[in-house]
Amino acid sequence: MKKLLLLFLIVFVQQLQAQVDSLAEQRKLIDSLYIDEVQSDKKGRDKVLHAEPLFIDLIRDLGARKGEKEWNFGFGLNDNNKYDLYTALVEYEFAPVNRLGFEVELPFSFYYPINGQARDSVPSSKLNSLKLATQYSFFVSEKIATSLAIGYLHEFELAEFRDYGNKQVFKGHLHNPFFIAAKRWGNNYHTLIYAGPQVFKPYGGGGVVTTWQVNTNFHYMIPGSRNFVGLEMNKEWHQGTFSMVLRPQMRVGITDNLLIGIVSGIPTSRTAERFSTFFRLIYEPGHRHVVHAPRRRH
Repeated sequence: MKKLLLLFLIVFVQQLQAQVDSLAEQRKLIDSLYIDEVQSDKKGRDKVLHAEPLFIDLIRDLGARKGEKEWNFGFGLNDNNKYDLYTALVEYEFAPVNRLGFEVELPFSFYYPINGQARDSVPSSKLNSLKLATQYSFFVSEKIATSLAIGYLHEFELAEFRDYGNKQVFKGHLHNPFFIAAKRWGNNYHTLIYAGPQVFKPYGGGGVVTTWQVNTNFHYMIPGSRNFVGLEMNKEWHQGTFSMVLRPQMRVGITDNLLIGIVSGIPTSRTAERFSTFFRLIYEPGHRHVVHAPRRRH
């Protein structure tokens, strides 16, 4: 009887291992099919599937193809010691030619005092700026799953709502050239670096202020989908001081062309800013991917 039970257990374990191996192979095949579908192009133009960070996002997909476009709607809450900051943005991205992307963005900030603070003691609500940006992918290789890009973002900084009509509406220019390097490791693991200086030049003279940004990103993309979980690390060097905010995040596909991103912000130093939350709704008109599961072998 014991020998019979042992034999049954061995057969059961072997069958279970075979099922696990079969599921793993199916997952790899589904993932490969999805990546091939994203990257495939009848004209032979390379494009690598990369996970795009959700807080400091890209101007357009790396290796963008002509005709791609995307709407973004963002909503955030920042917890500070003296006030709550609510943020919102509307953003449109498009690629008029291959590998070249453009973006127009309107970011808003709304401040509300807390802990008995006077209304005049906190910043005033405003349309932060008019952002115009471009990005060009100068190196895209499916063979090594790597993309490199350069870009430039220009912000026309605006005054607070309460100062409209009393002061100059435009406060200055923010110049932000940047460099991007992205690499996919295997089918599911993604790394990306986004770095460059931000140079603010105020109207009417005054000193130029420079801030250096280096954003590093690590993501795991769920097989056969564009869903991912990851960590975005936003680092800044400004006038001899260093600050960093850790932003764990996830992206989930609702439909073929609609995704939602959820981001938490955890500053490494809590002198002023505390925890924050950010949501990004991503709509891609005309976007559709269909990945068919492999047939089972009997």
